Amino acid sequence: VLERAGIAGIAKRRVGKCSGGEQQRLRFAVALLSDPRLLVLDEPTTGMDVEGRRDFWTAIREDAKRGRTILFATHYLDEADAYADRIVLMRQGRVVADGTTAEIKNLAAGRQVRATIAVPDMRAVQGLPGVTFAEQRGESLIVSCTNSDVVARYLLTETNARDVEIASENLEAAFVALTSNDAPFPATNGRT
Repeated sequence: VLERAGIAGIAKRRVGKCSGGEQQRLRFAVALLSDPRLLVLDEPTTGMDVEGRRDFWTAIREDAKRGRTILFATHYLDEADAYADRIVLMRQGRVVADGTTAEIKNLAAGRQVRATIAVPDMRAVQGLPGVTFAEQRGESLIVSCTNSDVVARYLLTETNARDVEIASENLEAAFVALTSNDAPFPATNGRT
């Protein structure tokens, strides 16, 4: 258990002398002692350094492959994006989204188009159908939209833009869109 938690090297150390990340890994080891089929973790990587986080998630993936169900709560949305098979977002005690990372991102309705362009016509970009946000940072143009085809077509045929990329909004943007106080409570998205 100590090996799986990444703390075999500090087995004789007093808990009070352990760093925050080491104490988190110790909590993980204690949770593994009874070999539970369901492991519930709250903010499991808080206080861990980069290497500790990587090792922790490697151990979690191995446990999941062996059939253990792992439920974790986190504010590190990049970790949820990378490691969760299913995500449930809650607001005011109610489920507002339940699905895979891709499904959650799509619920937030949007894509992001990025391009390199020296001087874009911001009025034209902002006037395109489906554009919800557009800004220029140096030579980078960032456009959030519901119709990335229209934006990409405009950039590729009407401007001198290059390096045009289309991506789903990130999980953080979806989280904010779906859990903000302004967002309506959805009926359901197929799961209950």
